Amino acid sequence: MIDFIKKQITCCLFPALLFISMFLTKYFTFPFIYRYDLLLILSILIQIVLIAVKYETWSEVKVILLFHIVGLVLEIFKTSIGMWMYPEPGIMKIMGVPLYSGFMYSSVGSYIYRAWKVFDLKYENWPSKWKVVTLCFAIYLNFFTHHYIWDLRYFIIVMIIVIFWKTKVYFTLKNRTHNMLMNLSFLLIGIALWVAENISTFFSAWKYPNQEIGWHLVGIGKISSWSLLVILSISLVYYNVNRKTY
Repeated sequence: MIDFIKKQITCCLFPALLFISMFLTKYFTFPFIYRYDLLLILSILIQIVLIAVKYETWSEVKVILLFHIVGLVLEIFKTSIGMWMYPEPGIMKIMGVPLYSGFMYSSVGSYIYRAWKVFDLKYENWPSKWKVVTLCFAIYLNFFTHHYIWDLRYFIIVMIIVIFWKTKVYFTLKNRTHNMLMNLSFLLIGIALWVAENISTFFSAWKYPNQEIGWHLVGIGKISSWSLLVILSISLVYYNVNRKTY
């Protein structure tokens, strides 16, 4: 357990530095610059340092950039329909969404890449590519369409359970290999991201409409959304790591 915790901490360097930046900019005033713009500068500096110290490679950063773009597009859409908001002023914004917000998604990509290395992740019975790609497309599309037509998330969740029913992830701790059902892994990481979301909203990284008066816990139903996003994220990294096979 101790080895597992230590390795998890090393994998969470990017998210941890981002949380520290959120904390510092929330409780300390910096003159001549808006908080959201400062968070963007700090996020870029963090990314540069992680590359410089070889925590991340350029190959990984290219894929992590996709996390940033995918996340930023989602943020722009969700804020446009009032799902959540970025109420503070800032210059570096697109349609009301600060550019630093994409780095929150990038930090997820960074974590997954680092975990791949640190835990020496291997997968057994990974589903065929067409099934996973179709599933990921349905997940991402549903993030947008469920506001206008039926929410298919529970149907998608059933399909995930079926498609990944036999899939296991193997990870190494103290030279011993352990395994976990992939479906359980999706859920546990989704819970971890929900915890991270609560920390982020507490530091006013963004706010839900019902948090304008004061902060309170984000609804537990958001775990399903994060778990779905995890599947997209892991699949993206999986096919990049194994791109020579495909």
